[in-house]
Amino acid sequence: MLDVGEAAPEFELSNQHGETVRLSDFEGRRLVVYFYPRANTEGCTTEACGFDDVLEQFETLETAVVGISDDPVDDLETFADDYDLSFDLLSDELGEVATLYDSYGEKQMFGNTFDGVFRNTYVVGPDGRIEAVFEDVSPDGHAEAVLAELEELADAPLETASD
Repeated sequence: MLDVGEAAPEFELSNQHGETVRLSDFEGRRLVVYFYPRANTEGCTTEACGFDDVLEQFETLETAVVGISDDPVDDLETFADDYDLSFDLLSDELGEVATLYDSYGEKQMFGNTFDGVFRNTYVVGPDGRIEAVFEDVSPDGHAEAVLAELEELADAPLETASD
């Protein structure tokens, strides 16, 4: 896992609309980067809908959200349309960005071994550094946990400024 304080690895990926999204697009504001294994599966749907349900609260904290999986763009478009998701889902088909974020590697399921995306989340600060790390998360309630962490982070600069 990347550590708090490390520079977040740059990325450039296509979203569900085929548009290019880069980490640098979010410079000067916070970004939640969450990695998920597969679009349109139960856990990933729970996680994505959870983020979408509280997206307005993230936006109030001047924080954007992106989800990254190794699904192709067409699958992400279908997933976003099926659940009316209003944030970017990014396609990392070769797992290159997920690897940079220590969120891709060997997995086992039903007796099979394969490479895939790990369910991890990072909060990237306005300066491009990692501010929070969530490893091997449970999809249910995860968005709220990230939101609670963001509220603490948002309060920290205000307390420092008043000293």
